[in-house]
Amino acid sequence: MSGDTPADEFRDANPGADVELAYAGRDTFMKGEARDVGDVADVDAAVFGVPYDGAVSNRPGARYGPGAVRRASAWWAYLSDYKGALTNMRTGDQVDFDDLSVADVGDAPLFPMDHERTAESITAHAATVADQTFPVMLGGDHYCTFPSFRGFVEGSGHDRVGFVQIDAHTDTVAESPVFGTDFHGSSTARIADLPNVEYADVSMVGIRGYESPDFFEFADETGLNLYTMAAVEDRGIAAVVEDAVAAAAEDTDAVYVTFDIDAVDPGFAPGTGTPTPAGLTPHQALDAMTILGDHDAVGAVDMMEVAPRYDQTEGTERLAAYLLVRLLEQKFAR
Repeated sequence: MSGDTPADEFRDANPGADVELAYAGRDTFMKGEARDVGDVADVDAAVFGVPYDGAVSNRPGARYGPGAVRRASAWWAYLSDYKGALTNMRTGDQVDFDDLSVADVGDAPLFPMDHERTAESITAHAATVADQTFPVMLGGDHYCTFPSFRGFVEGSGHDRVGFVQIDAHTDTVAESPVFGTDFHGSSTARIADLPNVEYADVSMVGIRGYESPDFFEFADETGLNLYTMAAVEDRGIAAVVEDAVAAAAEDTDAVYVTFDIDAVDPGFAPGTGTPTPAGLTPHQALDAMTILGDHDAVGAVDMMEVAPRYDQTEGTERLAAYLLVRLLEQKFAR
């Protein structure tokens, strides 16, 4: 009750005491309320972390991604507390983060030496959130998107779900002689193996680097909606993402969005395990999330492969947090 303790009296006498600085307090996404995973039906979105990088083929470190993105996201909560309603100077929109209710349910339990049990945990937690509200997963390596997508399908009750993947790599390796069938290069292949999922419902944006010799033939044969980085450069990010989400939504009940931070050029986001030159700019990435957040079909999102220890500037996790904030802002807070 107000005024019961010296701390309460101080807070009552000092209005600024209810503004929590970005670097203070508990580390939850956007300073959202910490909740039990089964108690999020009354919020717009619920965040859960997966600090797992046991399925990488290159540099480890994405296990530290969820914590880093949570800490970075505090800046937007602070701005909202400090300034109230805000003007987004990029879009011109009036934004009130008080209209965006976000809960953070913590991290899914992990079993670092048992990827199958870890995947079951991710699926269970994604399904539990999807049964109640809009899920946001913080990864973790990109393999974790497969069990999260599976959980979204189970929890949401949708018969058919489309998939938009913003990434440098396709992650369509069916089986590797070194890494097997379950690693961060196989997540989209595993998703396409699920019942009622077809490559025709999958859209990929920003693909670059190198794939198998016959990959373009594979895309044509399967109906995969492929938008390489060359297409982005040629047509512009807005046109490409609009087409990508429309294709993924056309014959489906909802769309799951995954954003691998290595989609962004490593000059801007070096904190990732498999950096590939000549990627998206932050401007292009933000525009992509704006368009996706504006599409009614988008029902879940994740942010993957943030490995903060490779970026001493902390810019990678800051951008990753901003990209998620941008999508949620567009969907719930304008």
